[in-house]
Amino acid sequence: MKDRVIYPSLKNEQVRTALLLAAGTGSRLSPLTDKVPKCLVAVNEISILERLIHSLQVHNFKRLVIVVGHQADCIRNFLGTRAGGMEIEYITSPLYNTTNNIYSLWLARKVIEEPFLLIESDLVFDPEMLEGMLYPDRIAVARLHPWMSGTTVAINNRRKIAKFHCGPQKHDDKQYKTVNIYSLSAITWQLVRERLDHHISENLVNGYYETVFADMVNEGCLSFTPVFFDAKRWYEIDNIADLRAAEKVCDLYHHPAAVMTGRGVNNPKGLAYPSDFKRIKAINRTQSGTRLHQGIEMSAPMTSVSTLPQ
Repeated sequence: MKDRVIYPSLKNEQVRTALLLAAGTGSRLSPLTDKVPKCLVAVNEISILERLIHSLQVHNFKRLVIVVGHQADCIRNFLGTRAGGMEIEYITSPLYNTTNNIYSLWLARKVIEEPFLLIESDLVFDPEMLEGMLYPDRIAVARLHPWMSGTTVAINNRRKIAKFHCGPQKHDDKQYKTVNIYSLSAITWQLVRERLDHHISENLVNGYYETVFADMVNEGCLSFTPVFFDAKRWYEIDNIADLRAAEKVCDLYHHPAAVMTGRGVNNPKGLAYPSDFKRIKAINRTQSGTRLHQGIEMSAPMTSVSTLPQ
């Protein structure tokens, strides 16, 4: 694959905006996600979302855009319009029950123009590892282990991503697991938006944005540099077993609630937590007004493109 030319002035521009995809129902974490979104599930009494806000704050992010859907008001009430030194903006996905992350990413096409960090809402990780992701057109990857599933990538001898493999894969030394954190330059984002427009116009709203990345890498119009994450310092939480494993991982590094001592607030308004859901300390925020990737196929019904919100 011929790597796309990236001009030095763009390549060295640090990313200060993040896009969090948090619209899904997180059904495999039920009953914890029956009344709250997945990102507000606690890992060792600290929510996934609070851990992410802390990580972004450590690296001086200034803007966070969140695509919300399931229990959206829980997230709005928890963060408000400013948290962790960042301006918080929300995009609502009214079709979160019948669409997947390709649709959530597409919804951000008119809101973000600058380079940004793309991240999923089911990840916990050591904030130090985010350092390598602060420059555009990078992808977080980890060595493949038996407990990992989902999208993997191959890396060529120029230390670029040579190929995406979506779905079940053999566990070998030639493939790396995607962590589901990407940084995109403004140029790359423009190219990706064009592909997303095409997919959505074809009613392909139940797919995954990784398939778009895969096609673009195969065609030579997308070049990602891998950033290697230590498998012992991050975890993707899809189900209760993952949550228990993630608790052990998080014991090995930071505890953001302790870091933010003195800046906590009381319970956010309007959150109806299950009885077995431990409360966390909410981070400092400004109150706003009222207000799985196992394979490619999805069982959710197709949505007519004529009914898609623009």
